[in-house]
Amino acid sequence: MKFLQLFSFILLTSATQGQVDTTPFLELTAGIEVSDTINELQAIDSRGKLFSWQANELNEKIVIVFIRGKWCGYCNKHLSHLQDSLSQITAKGASVVIVSPEKPEFIKETIEKTKIEATILYDSGYVIMKQFDVLWAPKEKDLKKYSKYFGDTMKKSHSDDTQRLPVPATYILDENGLVLWRHFDRDYSNRSTVKNILENL
Repeated sequence: MKFLQLFSFILLTSATQGQVDTTPFLELTAGIEVSDTINELQAIDSRGKLFSWQANELNEKIVIVFIRGKWCGYCNKHLSHLQDSLSQITAKGASVVIVSPEKPEFIKETIEKTKIEATILYDSGYVIMKQFDVLWAPKEKDLKKYSKYFGDTMKKSHSDDTQRLPVPATYILDENGLVLWRHFDRDYSNRSTVKNILENL
């Protein structure tokens, strides 16, 4: 890794695991690639129940959508669009799972706003986001912006107070956990479309 790139990383202490965690700034967050493999996903859903998925367990594809939180208008609009065409996705033999950094009580507000019926997971400790390499660490200017517009909301809604966020990416995995397609854009206003998803299922 180049010398300058080393300074584009920030050391953060994970409140949930008590370990030092190295998370890249946004510009170096790359996301896993097509042909990479995810073997399992596990997290608490919006009802506080354990959700567990393992490759080869079910004969269906899975669409993973990362969101930033209930406060994000782009995320809410994205989920509303997904809900409008959710039956078209499931008709192709795929399930949809949304991954959020927010706790269940905040996720419930997202559900109320968007009417989304897909499973939404609370990614405590950012475990799934790290698996997919979509997690990024805010810089000082980002933290000041968050404080100005959201106060302590993000600190309270996440599993720690680092206010880390995911790139709002979308991934399609096959039955074996193989990544078939991804939409990865560091610009949070650019999201996958239902048409994108359907064309790649």
